[in-house]
Amino acid sequence: MRSVGTSTSERGTYRHGDLRRALLEVGIELARGGGPDAVVLREATRRVGVAPNAAYRHFADRQALLQAVCAAAKSALAVGMEAELAKLPDGRDPAASARARLRAVGTGYLRFAQAEPGLFRTAFSVPVDLRDAASPDRAGSGGLTPFQLLATALDDLVEADVLPRERRPGAEFLAWSAVHGLAMLLVDGPLRFLDHAEREGVAGRLLDMVDQGL
Repeated sequence: MRSVGTSTSERGTYRHGDLRRALLEVGIELARGGGPDAVVLREATRRVGVAPNAAYRHFADRQALLQAVCAAAKSALAVGMEAELAKLPDGRDPAASARARLRAVGTGYLRFAQAEPGLFRTAFSVPVDLRDAASPDRAGSGGLTPFQLLATALDDLVEADVLPRERRPGAEFLAWSAVHGLAMLLVDGPLRFLDHAEREGVAGRLLDMVDQGL
């Protein structure tokens, strides 16, 4: 790794755009290890091996870097949810398939939170509104953000005649609140002391409750 004292010619190996990517990747690793408080622009430049002033062409301040890391963390969350969806077998009847997709979305959310607590905390560390929930830089490999993956699963329930159409508006807020609340309890709350079997049991019952309660 190059030090902050790297010569100007060596620093010149970063072309316009490459340095931004390098700083973002380091920011993601800082978040993975220590959550949002660990994302510090000066530390990112130190690890990349450039002078602190070089970062300001790409990130105006620490908050700008944190916002980019937050978006990347939500994208990683979407990828985790997609991975659970990809495990589902084909050939189910429409109702069972729709229910399984909703469950997979919730399972992916909870498993990501526990596997990547630093990124999960960072994903929700920057205040945003629902307009950001559909931002492409928060999407997974399939082009959908975590919020859109949930909304699609709920739409599938309506199409499969599982969820009454009149109960669809706002259903994502109810499901999201329940699953996110459990995720926070497992990551930072008193449920963090549960063993693996207990965590899986609580998660399964919560997802049953969401399915039946909608």
